[in-house]
Amino acid sequence: QVQLVESGGGLVQAGGSLRLSCASSGSTFSTPIMAWYRQAPGKQRESVAIISSGGSTNYADSVKGRFTISRDDAKNTVYLQMNSLKPEDTAVYYCNAKIGVLAYWGQGTQVTVSS
Repeated sequence: QVQLVESGGGLVQAGGSLRLSCASSGSTFSTPIMAWYRQAPGKQRESVAIISSGGSTNYADSVKGRFTISRDDAKNTVYLQMNSLKPEDTAVYYCNAKIGVLAYWGQGTQVTVSS
């Protein structure tokens, strides 16, 4: 069982920055693929950024060049650095861990970007 706890969300003005953190705990037998998703009101949850166990990354087109995902396996933590934030980035951001066929989710952290 893997537990994920996000932190770092909040209210920021357009053009500002935030860094989200996701701390994981629990027994794992392999290094998971980690990802950040987001869900805005009235919209489906969407993938924002993914980082493999080897460090390869992939981003949604809407955040490329602005967001950076990274991981510190020694600390069991994955980060999402968000720069040049836009009002359309407003959403609840969720951390996700994939281990084989299993997927785990955090409780989410709210990010609100004011114009």
